[in-house]
Amino acid sequence: MNSTHLRRFLLINPNTNELTTERLRSVLVPRLPQHVRLDVRTAAFGARYIACEASHAVAAHACLDAWAGYLGDASEPLDGVLIGCFGDPGLFALREVSACPVTGLAEASFIQAAARGPFAIVTGGERWKPMLMRLAQGLGHDQLLRHIETVAPSGAALQADPEMAMQCLSAACLQASRSGAESIVLGGAGLAGYAQTLQAMCPLPLIDSATAGLELLLGNQGPAATQDVDRFHAKWVNMPPSFGGK
Repeated sequence: MNSTHLRRFLLINPNTNELTTERLRSVLVPRLPQHVRLDVRTAAFGARYIACEASHAVAAHACLDAWAGYLGDASEPLDGVLIGCFGDPGLFALREVSACPVTGLAEASFIQAAARGPFAIVTGGERWKPMLMRLAQGLGHDQLLRHIETVAPSGAALQADPEMAMQCLSAACLQASRSGAESIVLGGAGLAGYAQTLQAMCPLPLIDSATAGLELLLGNQGPAATQDVDRFHAKWVNMPPSFGGK
């Protein structure tokens, strides 16, 4: 009889773009060790690719919806949840209601980068800069964050055109390397896997936000869960049955 425990993790893509989901899956699934299962869910509503405050706010709701819907169908408890967006929509809310550790691509890569010292960020979408600065402050990593370099194309556009992405991102990484950082976070679900190719063009170590998220959960290196049971703490009105609302 095989008594090996199967560890189960849930990856939620808060973007509604299935191509982004498949990119995350294709990068992360081959990295799974034995006896680990990664279930993947895509947001049922919201923006195709999160790139502004409004789409980020809606994505937080979509993450909660995906999580609650998954739990309604699951027969076994989860060992961790990964928010597949470099901006971590719904991170604090999911952490409040979940009985397992929850992290996002941004938080996980901040933790990995901070272990090396000062760091910089390169990502797609110009509206992300103040949003990421606020997140870094909320997570306590702003003192080591030296620079945020955004490129005009969104993560979705960079994902769709790898050749253009390499040109934009390599120049952005070179600019970010002059900030006094010790490493650079390449952030974005659509950019998952790009760091490996870009590393040869960058003078500093590159951290892939997607692989950082998986590694953090597998290594139990993130914040622990604060409750033993998955549950909401609000009394809902006109919410889906998975929320326990009326």
